Amino acid sequence: MLGASWRWLNQTWRRFATGLCFVVFGLGGLVMSLTALPLLKLRAYGDPARQQQMAKQMVQKTFRFFIGLMRATGVFNFDFPARQQLQNCRGQVIIANHPSLIDIVALISFVPNADCVVKAHLWHNPFMRGVIKSSGYISNGDPDGLITDCQRSLAQGNNLIIFPEGTRTEPGHAFKFQRGPANLALRTNSDLVALRVACDPVTLIKNEPWYCAPKQKPTLTIGYLRLVEIAPYQDDTASIAARKLTRDLESYYNKVLESNGNFKTRTENADH
Repeated sequence: MLGASWRWLNQTWRRFATGLCFVVFGLGGLVMSLTALPLLKLRAYGDPARQQQMAKQMVQKTFRFFIGLMRATGVFNFDFPARQQLQNCRGQVIIANHPSLIDIVALISFVPNADCVVKAHLWHNPFMRGVIKSSGYISNGDPDGLITDCQRSLAQGNNLIIFPEGTRTEPGHAFKFQRGPANLALRTNSDLVALRVACDPVTLIKNEPWYCAPKQKPTLTIGYLRLVEIAPYQDDTASIAARKLTRDLESYYNKVLESNGNFKTRTENADH
């Protein structure tokens, strides 16, 4: 009886703490937009590239604080073994599955020189608009200019984070990837760094209210999978290459999902 009461209290606390963390996140974005980020713009006046890089660094430190807050309040456990493999990463396209609402926050908190493609509607979000604009994150609202913006970001040494699914994963469903990341990798001649995001138990999933805290405290793990080279696809036409690469990425991630992260290709086994 005492154990059941403790579990109920713990779950209730995590519901409250989750709401508190999201309030802090939203207000923090608004305060940054009105104070720190305009000051950075003045400090780097006349040098937009430096201003955006400084803003990205500030956002990363803020997201690290947010991850620490969620850990300290007992909302989440976090484990980022991919951090070690990415510490010298520069000018790479990083792909990952997308099970949880906070995946991008977690990734930006430790990926060096992190950049990302942001859904167009977030540019109108009063809490995040200033952060997104100041940091130079890329909008998906302009398909014609998207590749050019991504090429520019990679050339500057940023690591571009993309979710090939385009939306959060639905638990129990196979991965279904869009062709955008494959097109980008092929057109920018960039290999892909594949990561796996796992949330156990699942929470903050698509179409689930934030206050539906699981009975046990979840752990968000981000691990390194492999480097996906694009050279084998470059003999085909652009459309066929993108289709093949997307199909192979989708198949690979589904095998990783089925094996709970233990699937390896022959190449990976040889490397290990």
